[in-house]
Amino acid sequence: MKFIVSSSYLLKQLQVLGNVINSSNTLPILDNFLFELDHKALTVSASDLETTMSATLDIDSTSIGSVAVPAKLLLEILKTFPEQPLTFTVEENSTIEISSNSGKYALAYAPGEEFPKSVNLDEPSVTLVPADVLATAISKTIFAAGNDDLRPVMSGVFFQFSPQGLTFVATDAHKLVKYARTDVTASQVADFIMPKKPLTILKNILGASDAEVKIEYNDSNATFSFDNYILMCRLIDGKYPNYEAVIPKENPNKLMIDRSQFLSSVRRVAIFSNKTTHQIRLKIAGAELNISAEDIDYSNKAEERLTCDYQGDDMQIGYNSRFLTEMLTNLQSDMIMLEMSLPNRAGILTPVDGLEEGETVTMLVMPVMLNN
Repeated sequence: MKFIVSSSYLLKQLQVLGNVINSSNTLPILDNFLFELDHKALTVSASDLETTMSATLDIDSTSIGSVAVPAKLLLEILKTFPEQPLTFTVEENSTIEISSNSGKYALAYAPGEEFPKSVNLDEPSVTLVPADVLATAISKTIFAAGNDDLRPVMSGVFFQFSPQGLTFVATDAHKLVKYARTDVTASQVADFIMPKKPLTILKNILGASDAEVKIEYNDSNATFSFDNYILMCRLIDGKYPNYEAVIPKENPNKLMIDRSQFLSSVRRVAIFSNKTTHQIRLKIAGAELNISAEDIDYSNKAEERLTCDYQGDDMQIGYNSRFLTEMLTNLQSDMIMLEMSLPNRAGILTPVDGLEEGETVTMLVMPVMLNN
């Protein structure tokens, strides 16, 4: 088995696949990339058993075969080469030899048959989503997913597909984000919960792609295919909480304000808040928003006044500044709307401008109890 490939082209693909490999694996074979050669196509795969990703490269070869090559060692050597063709030759003595312009390097390999086989989906449902839409949906929601191992369903992003549109939801019980598109639809109703790790990998590579992503899914697995990549992952098992029930419907108090101004104020004031609660207080009266924080233990306090457009009753409400900052950073609009009903009910944050046709973003932030 022998093939020739460009060093930078191979490195670029392997760096993407390398994100799948865990730093500590129970199975030693998972520390390898699987190289499968079929004449002019080289398929490289990486897996952690939950997530498997493969890339197909166009190369120069006439042979077929498969070997598992140590990932860390291969990435380290590839990073040092300037752009040049590399020749890979599988030798009889269980080593694979790499020949460059300046030298030869031999790595021990394992037989390709030892590498875990990826699952084949039987009669999956299929939905096509433009890469930029999926990338936006993931980046808008993934930050709100939880990290609690006791509630695995909330540690992923909920995908809801229907002929009316696509909805993506993430929540950790303190904050919730719902991203919806009516301009992209699916042929039938389906929903599943995607884990964070494969989504993070997808988010990083989808941004540069203008392809359509083919999503195939059944009850236990999902596959994302686009460009020369195929990413397959096991879905999170369980029923997602009824998020619609949490979003308050009646919100008579509406605050409209410049997003970047509000974000800067929250960031500044939050420095003076209590280091365990991160609590800031919003006091709204007329066209004035007063943002304050106090850390009684250290006698630190801060207060800022902003002008805003407000309709509703005068009110005081407390929020965790970290959640508020995350949400405001994640929105890209110039103006945002904060809708509230009572100081103990969740506030709804939505962008006023900057959305595409058929796109909606709803963010929900739970208040914290104010100690007067």
